[in-house]
Amino acid sequence: MIKIDNIRPGNTVRVWQKIKEGGKTRLQAFNGLVIAHKHGSEPGATFTVRKVIEGIGVERIFPLFSPNIEKVDLVKRAKARRAKLYYVREKAAREISHKMKQLKKPDAQVAKLADALP
Repeated sequence: MIKIDNIRPGNTVRVWQKIKEGGKTRLQAFNGLVIAHKHGSEPGATFTVRKVIEGIGVERIFPLFSPNIEKVDLVKRAKARRAKLYYVREKAAREISHKMKQLKKPDAQVAKLADALP
């Protein structure tokens, strides 16, 4: 049984999901930030977990009462002032674009210096 108290926006969780490969079943973990929890504790309730892998944001939506979810571990507890943390998507994209701009600036300076040489 999953503790619903652990699944709150702002918390970092590790979701253990059952994966069937051939005739075998294994567990796969998905670590990330809970950005949304929808529909309370009714049978159709879901929660969205987001993590960044190699600079690319990955979000997965898990049904709360799915038989494929083995357990949900609480990695880190945090207090969020919003019920839905969708603004984290844009924040992450903005940080990545700032890093890209920082990478581009030195190349432009090197090109100018190369043009100035005889």
